[in-house]
Amino acid sequence: MSQGKRAFFFPGQGSQTVGMLGDMIGSEALVSSTFFEASEVLGYDLLDLIANGPEEELNRTEKTQPAILAASVALWRLWQEKQGAMPDFFAGHSLGEYSALVAANVIHFKDAIKLVETRGRLMQSAVPVGEGAMAAIIGLEDADVIAACAVSGDEVCEAVNFNAPGQVVIAGTAKGVDIAMAAAKEKGAKRALPLSVSAPSHCALMRPAAEQLATELSMIDWRVPSRPIIQNVDALAHSDVEILRTNLVEQLYRPVQWVRSVQFAAQEGVVWAAECGPGKVLSGLVKRIDKSIAVSALEQPDGFAQALTDSQG
Repeated sequence: MSQGKRAFFFPGQGSQTVGMLGDMIGSEALVSSTFFEASEVLGYDLLDLIANGPEEELNRTEKTQPAILAASVALWRLWQEKQGAMPDFFAGHSLGEYSALVAANVIHFKDAIKLVETRGRLMQSAVPVGEGAMAAIIGLEDADVIAACAVSGDEVCEAVNFNAPGQVVIAGTAKGVDIAMAAAKEKGAKRALPLSVSAPSHCALMRPAAEQLATELSMIDWRVPSRPIIQNVDALAHSDVEILRTNLVEQLYRPVQWVRSVQFAAQEGVVWAAECGPGKVLSGLVKRIDKSIAVSALEQPDGFAQALTDSQG
């Protein structure tokens, strides 16, 4: 490990489950106290929602985003408390970029909780439930997915998450996504799977939400990050606050370049990364993108303990 760099990757929407981080919440006071802190900001019991659901409520965009952010920051705080090795880079997948900003001391946790709740509401108000959709296209080259989206004609449909080789998410109007899914199957996609989301992220339909989000972002304190943050929109590491903020706004309606982000980390010498948040989605993606990066998931006590050892190398 002394020859390589480390990164912390924070997951985005879709990694939430009822009961997530249950073992950590039960055994680590710092984890539960982070959820209590978030609850004070939100005005409802976030810990109860995470522990008991209902799932439909947790999956509402404006509830999902604070829940994942709080879970991710809780694990980051615990990592610091346990004196885990510090990373050279931070990165987050979509929503996870806000967790990365908190970890890098760019924005305060309480500000971030308010921001992502607002972000979720803005996203949902931009496209009423049922009018937008997202789908995962499995087994096609990126260019073929983009071509399938073009078939949708006047309907909005775009390739929005380049998650791994052969795994691209599309988003747009419900009709546009249906047309593109059919076109993708005709082009030989192994699967075209509708995603259970309430708003179509990272496509042109989110531009009105992005304009309002820009106003919200301008009203909070920003600081220079403790470590560079690899951002979604350009897959480059940034420490300039103005660039970070601009990219965060554009992230709402531009694609998540996750493949390129992981490749950039590898090119910069990252050999070990932690998935700091609920689930193991990013761990699976990173292994598919670049096997030279070892990934540890922090959501369970045994995995967390192993990661502390692995990070020291």
